[in-house]
Amino acid sequence: MNKQFTPPWWANNPHIQTILPLLFKVARPTTFRQRQELDDGDFIDLDWLGSPQNGDPIMVIIHGLEGSADSHYARRMLLASKAAKLCAVVHHHRGCSGEPNRLARSYHSGDTQDLHHTLQQLKHYYPESPLFAVGYSLGGNVLAKYQGEFQDKSLIDRAVVISAPLQLAACAEKLEHGFSKVYQNFLLKKLRKKMRLKLKTPIIGKQMPISRWQLRKLRTFEAFDDKVTAPLHGFTGVADYYQKASALPYLKKVCKPTLVIHAMDDPFMTAAVMPQEHEMSANVSYEAHEFGGHVGFIAGGFPWKPRFYLEPRVLSFLLQSNP
Repeated sequence: MNKQFTPPWWANNPHIQTILPLLFKVARPTTFRQRQELDDGDFIDLDWLGSPQNGDPIMVIIHGLEGSADSHYARRMLLASKAAKLCAVVHHHRGCSGEPNRLARSYHSGDTQDLHHTLQQLKHYYPESPLFAVGYSLGGNVLAKYQGEFQDKSLIDRAVVISAPLQLAACAEKLEHGFSKVYQNFLLKKLRKKMRLKLKTPIIGKQMPISRWQLRKLRTFEAFDDKVTAPLHGFTGVADYYQKASALPYLKKVCKPTLVIHAMDDPFMTAAVMPQEHEMSANVSYEAHEFGGHVGFIAGGFPWKPRFYLEPRVLSFLLQSNP
């Protein structure tokens, strides 16, 4: 850990760090939407802040599970990018931009191909523009896996990975216990609602692998991923999905500068998620802070107007002013 994050006295609890930012969102800046049609008949939506000229750096924001450009961390990163006069774009996972995607499949923690498609489009239209990226939670796992999977062919020049579940099985286990079950229930409610809509709506190609009655019985991430995520995305089961989609084994293959940030009190994580030095390449910088919760990192201010560590840290690393 080469930087120090210290929370204020009123926010040194992991659940305050995790929940408070959800309650006091900053205003969302004005964005415009671009739809990318995919070869498989589906689409990905991008929300743009600003219109880059070729050669201007572009910040790519990758949201977490059931997140969007409206997520508290995405809003703050958009505002911070605007203040830094940096063009930014939110890459929405399939079905997360406010409109259901067309296929039975959706997105998952190891889905690097959709991200790569977006990056290829950015490079096609802005070949001289450096691409920076920040990924949060599930989006952070996708970003870390992409960096290790594509290695020196990664289209991202510098990346920051925040609160990523780099070992999916360990995170699924953690979320079945104690207060962490509250977060599991909250997210699963969203996932089941989305799946219920798909079960009632005509979709292209592969049909849903589960009935509405069976869906109601899925009360853990492990069960949902085994019966829904895995079969929809070509995995043989939940163990196969968790093994192949976890980004931790890919960190030692990363060839582009990448910063990974975790909080040791993250209610979504265990120590198994946090990489050891031998598991990372020399191109990975790692920060494991004692506090911070899950995508929290409240650094000061007041409970009704908190100030955050992440945005200035992300920009300092990506813009190399304080790597």
